[in-house]
Amino acid sequence: MGVGLRIARESYQITSVNRSEVLRYLGHSGQSLSAELDERIEAVTQRCLYMARPRATMASFAVEEIGPDAVVLTGCALRLTGHDITQHLASAHEVVLFAATLGADIDRELRRLSLTDALEQVIFDAVATALIEKTADAANAHVRAYAAEQGAFTSWRFSPGYGDLPLSVQPMLLASLDATRQLGITLTPSHLMVPTKSVTAIVGIHPTPQPGLESSCSICSLAEFCSIRTTGRTCRG
Repeated sequence: MGVGLRIARESYQITSVNRSEVLRYLGHSGQSLSAELDERIEAVTQRCLYMARPRATMASFAVEEIGPDAVVLTGCALRLTGHDITQHLASAHEVVLFAATLGADIDRELRRLSLTDALEQVIFDAVATALIEKTADAANAHVRAYAAEQGAFTSWRFSPGYGDLPLSVQPMLLASLDATRQLGITLTPSHLMVPTKSVTAIVGIHPTPQPGLESSCSICSLAEFCSIRTTGRTCRG
């Protein structure tokens, strides 16, 4: 089914989130925070980290054909449709699909807080959003290390709903990963994921470095999870 990468379920130990990202999701624009609010954000952050179960599943597939408006993968019924994704994967010889989630407990806590504490719900939601993005970074770092082992390079991750790649590809993408069984991710009739703090993504594996990636390790969002630098190399070649 997969070409060279198949991980049914990977768990990540994430013990922090970027505070500036949490504040950005809260709409913070540089104004000072009271000591009380600052302490509350920290307490909510720690509770979210404790409750979350960051996990991902991923698989790679060879590129069979890239047409003007669709990418066809070998051994996978998923068709990636739209001009933007075909341009994004134009030079890819392989594609990695992944899904990541924080688990159902986060949604349950958000529902509870919606009935008991509106401010804390907003803070918890912002922390969880930062955390699922960090979980996706962890999965993406795994993909980038896989590419580096082949002497290849990745594009930045592309998700359904970006550009003209429709959300309607979500059912087949999740089915290709067995993500409902492995991670408990399901879809609403409008193709939104449950648990809500979940991400799906497509990453191309290319023979040459791709534009749009970080220019140095010091500013890379994947640095915390990177296993490439221990080999004395970088993902940029």
